[in-house]
Amino acid sequence: MRPTFFIATFILIFVMSDNTPNQLPGEQPPPSTTMDILEIMSLLPHRYPFLLIDRVVEMERKQRIVAIKNVTINEPHFQGHFPEYPIMPGVLMVEAIAQTGGALLLNEVPDRDQKLMVFTGIENARFRRPVVPGDQLRIEVTVLQWRSRAVKMLGNITVDGKLVCDATVMCQVVPRVAKKAAEAPAE
Repeated sequence: MRPTFFIATFILIFVMSDNTPNQLPGEQPPPSTTMDILEIMSLLPHRYPFLLIDRVVEMERKQRIVAIKNVTINEPHFQGHFPEYPIMPGVLMVEAIAQTGGALLLNEVPDRDQKLMVFTGIENARFRRPVVPGDQLRIEVTVLQWRSRAVKMLGNITVDGKLVCDATVMCQVVPRVAKKAAEAPAE
């Protein structure tokens, strides 16, 4: 057999294996540093029209996360805010900061399907420029304090490298209210 056959076989086995180049067999792969929309939805309970992040592009466990939000004219708040000059409400930008931080925080909670992350405070929120349909928000959140059930985070949102919003948010993980079982139909 020719040496190229062995090289090709080795490459094929290597590519098809679950191991990364520096990973030993049986060792866990490093945590992902990005998330698509389906991974975000598996962490956050929010859904359209209130899911305000589309993708996570950077993540450092318990330290920092960067998410992207594409702003479109189809979002329902633009019908009334404002019809002649659509501007994204500032409160939704602060919510996007919290959801981005929530994706980082809830990633660390093992029983997250039984928990919710709720706001406990907002400090120093500033809205520096209007956000309009067509803008892409880059939401950077840095952890200031991390406790077992509560986090204080600094969020900055930029559009084309220009700061549009910044705020410090505090969030806490709380138990979800148990869903009531559906009653059996009467006969």
